[in-house]
Amino acid sequence: MTPFKSIPAVSFQTARTGASAKPNEMGMRQMQERAYAKRGEQYLLIKSPPASGKSRALMFIALDKLANQGLKQAIIVVPEKSIGGSFADEPLASYGFWADWVVKPQWNLCNAPGPDEERVDPSKVKAVGQFLASGDKVLVCTHATFRFAVEQLGVEAFDDRLIAVDEFHHVSASPDNRLGSHLAAFIARDKAHIVAMTGSYFRGDAAPVLTPEDEGKFETVTYTYYEQLNGYDHLKALNIGYFFYTGRYLEAIEHCLDPSRKTIVHIPSVNARESTKDKVTEVNEILHYLGKWTGADPVTGFELVAQPDGRVLKIADLVDDSDPARRAKVLVALKDSAHKNDRDHIDIIIALGMAKEGFDWIWCEHALTVGYRSSLTEIIQIIGRATRDAPGKEVATFTNLIAEPDASEAAVADAINDTLKAIAASLLMEQVLAPRFTFTPKNKGPLPDFDYGPDGYQEGKTNVGVREGTGQLHFEIAGLVEPKSPEASRIVQEDLNEVIASFVQTKAFAERGMFDEETPPQELTQVAMGKIVRDRYPELSAEDQEAVRQHAIAALNLTQKAKGLVMAAVGDDDGEIRANTSLLDGVRQFAMDVRELDIDLIDSINPWQAAYTVLAKAMDENTLKQVQAAISAKRTKITPEEAKELAGRAVRFKKERGRLPAITSTDAWEQRLAEGAAAFMRYKEEGRYE
Repeated sequence: MTPFKSIPAVSFQTARTGASAKPNEMGMRQMQERAYAKRGEQYLLIKSPPASGKSRALMFIALDKLANQGLKQAIIVVPEKSIGGSFADEPLASYGFWADWVVKPQWNLCNAPGPDEERVDPSKVKAVGQFLASGDKVLVCTHATFRFAVEQLGVEAFDDRLIAVDEFHHVSASPDNRLGSHLAAFIARDKAHIVAMTGSYFRGDAAPVLTPEDEGKFETVTYTYYEQLNGYDHLKALNIGYFFYTGRYLEAIEHCLDPSRKTIVHIPSVNARESTKDKVTEVNEILHYLGKWTGADPVTGFELVAQPDGRVLKIADLVDDSDPARRAKVLVALKDSAHKNDRDHIDIIIALGMAKEGFDWIWCEHALTVGYRSSLTEIIQIIGRATRDAPGKEVATFTNLIAEPDASEAAVADAINDTLKAIAASLLMEQVLAPRFTFTPKNKGPLPDFDYGPDGYQEGKTNVGVREGTGQLHFEIAGLVEPKSPEASRIVQEDLNEVIASFVQTKAFAERGMFDEETPPQELTQVAMGKIVRDRYPELSAEDQEAVRQHAIAALNLTQKAKGLVMAAVGDDDGEIRANTSLLDGVRQFAMDVRELDIDLIDSINPWQAAYTVLAKAMDENTLKQVQAAISAKRTKITPEEAKELAGRAVRFKKERGRLPAITSTDAWEQRLAEGAAAFMRYKEEGRYE
């Protein structure tokens, strides 16, 4: 048997209020109603998790813009053809709306033959031009088709039209991103309306989705994972776990893959360390583990695998692309709307680059991903495949099967890097699943619609309030810097998860925070997060940058501290572990357990500690020592940029305490400030600063 260890990183229990799916009199669910209320905005950004109903929200908004706001046409742009099915005809009037959503067959270019390749398809580009010249109202096409059409027709051809971009995180402000450049041109011309939709606004790289100037023009609708999952009717829990193995993943996968659960398996890229470099053979080995192959269904193309109990599994193979006709047959069968609500239509899907974002299979209970994913966006999207609500589906699970760093490996650095990516992903998911936080300075007063407990708001005390329904929490923090500008206020209200995502996926900070015991927490919370905020929002004043930093660190640290409380499991008499997984209760408990919640306290908490503790339980002492030793060997000295930041903090230290930080201090943070100030003077003398 392959050695096998697990990390139960996140367990989220839902309240099952039914609010997410309960429609109003117009047939709109909670998120859709929230988005429709802002339908008059020219630029609208909808941040909402998978399965929350973004596609239908766009239908409602687009129909209003066409009928009541004077727009000529609506163009729906999706990253790949399979997602185009989300915008097929919908009888909205039967649910209470005043019109139906109709897309004429010739204008749904995602249904036209041909691959989703990054190349010009002249017929589709020509079709876009024909649509613009017609009197018809709605067109659906891929990002690629839209890009080529804009290049040929010019942005002015789309005046007075709605451009709706699904999976908006594909856009980037980088000059190399053509879709991003086109959208910037549309915004500069200011003649079209834009609705952007995404379940994960952060990208997997350092490039922002939009420039701060362009992003500031968008009105944002935010609907959180917390609200979505708590508002389900059927799903009780979401579990996220990381499983470390040694040897071949094909020998370990049987410990994770349960044939009785509806599952999407994503095998590793052929370039990944985990891959055998033969993707077809890998699929065949998985099929062999699942049972006896008895052939393929002639209609659907699904592989048929007999179980020992007589049940026959129907498995969709989306990996083998050697036979285009077979692959097309499988894709058509998966998208067949007649079977959308048929639980028995398919049992397991095995994929490589497909069945991620926008893939709608409500019955999926388990998303099993082999290998590390460098993009946190991709992880969020894959988790979303399993979080649809469906009758009889009470537990959803995301499992990441990953190779444990091995002391005998020559390429230890790659294994360490992969491990840190997995930890970063779990930290981010904990943050995404947390309730939204609102912070104000202490004793500024209660916020409306927040419940402060049986005694109400207490002057002179640290107060914590909760807004029922959304789970939003209000904390008072002594010494908190508040944002001054409208843009900084918007970032604090809407973008903290994006800031935190940039922070947790930075490997250098993960290394310092997790494996270097001499690194004071303030180096992460002040220097590292400070740099992230300055790089993301250079247009903000220094005071606003500090306000964003403080709010982001407070949100991240409160989540991690709360996780530490709720993971303090109590053992039953039979030895079974029972964990209180109510994150909201944990956050409130943490707040109530401290007399004074202040910035010094928030900055003194290492946000990596919870992840390190869980990791230490899953990996043996020798492996952890080897990881730590390798990271210590790679550590660099203070860079000029870090020295400048630390010197600024040293000046603030002197103002607050009347003396410079001492290199001989027993306080690690004070020592670091003194080292940084000395390095700054040395670099300045060397002419490193302009």
